Amino acid sequence: MRKLALITGASDGIGAELARVMAGARHDLALVARGADRLAALADEIEARGRPRPLVIAGDLSRPDEIDAMTARLASEGAQVEILVNNAGFGLHGAANLLDRTAQLDMIDLNIRALTDLTLRLLPQIIEARGRILNVASIAAFLPGPQMAVYYASKAYVLSFSEALSQELKGAGVKVSVLCPGPTYTGFPARAGLDAALFQRMRPASARDVAEAGYAGLMAGQRVIVPGVVNKLSRMLAGMTPHAILLPLVGRLQESRKA
Repeated sequence: MRKLALITGASDGIGAELARVMAGARHDLALVARGADRLAALADEIEARGRPRPLVIAGDLSRPDEIDAMTARLASEGAQVEILVNNAGFGLHGAANLLDRTAQLDMIDLNIRALTDLTLRLLPQIIEARGRILNVASIAAFLPGPQMAVYYASKAYVLSFSEALSQELKGAGVKVSVLCPGPTYTGFPARAGLDAALFQRMRPASARDVAEAGYAGLMAGQRVIVPGVVNKLSRMLAGMTPHAILLPLVGRLQESRKA
């Protein structure tokens, strides 16, 4: 049986860097994303470094039938997932009543439903392997998010689900971690519709640094991983600030980020 670490959203950004970090730590990988060409290129890169060629599965996780196909492919390859990294997700910037409704529901499908579906499907394998789960949320999970309402809410779900699951699975020997990065150099800002120049001024972290922090926290059994001193401070202040004050502050900040 081939024991794998499966990474979703692995074609670029934090997901691709997690693949590189985990391959370097001698994990055998399965890479999942929509971009087949980029997944193949990443698999080539990892193989060229002397590691086993990752299993490449191209598909859209927002579609349940493609999750069916993905899990069937894993079974046909004789694979057992011992580490699951739920990284796939996206955000949209703008007022909820002005953004496209279908696009916002697609966000929920990927950020919440697909993450939950994949976790529940693979949980028996992970429990058998006494493995690990890393869910990628965001510093947004600790805040209400005017101008990105659905995105912030989706990441709050990921945080809550992950923490609850970590408690439930303690007795099974499974470690569950949730990674909550702040601004990071990825394709996220462009897809979300954020102002590129302003995003640069926020001094985003590199995707590599976030991936290394996420992997280290996962292997250490850390429940909530918040990379960076500023992000840790933001998390603490968010918990101390009344929402009557926090809501207009976040709203003004997000309004200023509009592309």
